Amino acid sequence: MAETKNQTDGFVHLLQPNTLLPSQHFAALRRRAEQEPERRLVVALLQDAVECFQKHLFARDRKKRQLFRDAEEWICSTDRTWPFSFENVCEVLQLDPDYVRQGLLAWKAAQLAQRANAEHSPSAPLPSSQAGPGCPRKAAHG
Repeated sequence: MAETKNQTDGFVHLLQPNTLLPSQHFAALRRRAEQEPERRLVVALLQDAVECFQKHLFARDRKKRQLFRDAEEWICSTDRTWPFSFENVCEVLQLDPDYVRQGLLAWKAAQLAQRANAEHSPSAPLPSSQAGPGCPRKAAHG
């Protein structure tokens, strides 16, 4: 009976999601990239974008807000025509771009909710760089 419980516990453990901090993920990517200079460049590009996205979410400085917006726009873009697009960078690193994008947007939503709860004013307007948890919508050209 105890053996069956141990087998069940082991199986259930396999079905639980793994929790991985960004620092752990990038450390693993860096280790893999040590042999390939091009891969190191792509890892650095993704890491810089994620750091700008996370570090400057609540920035008040105009330049830092722009860094956040640039990173968010790059992450949210599904364009594959540019070699260093988010989609292509993820592909080179064997990452699912939708999964990474959803994770970053979920992180953003959690940060916005946490800040709104801390300020006790969820109805207060957010600066444009913090407009919402999803990808920003582009204005129609024409």
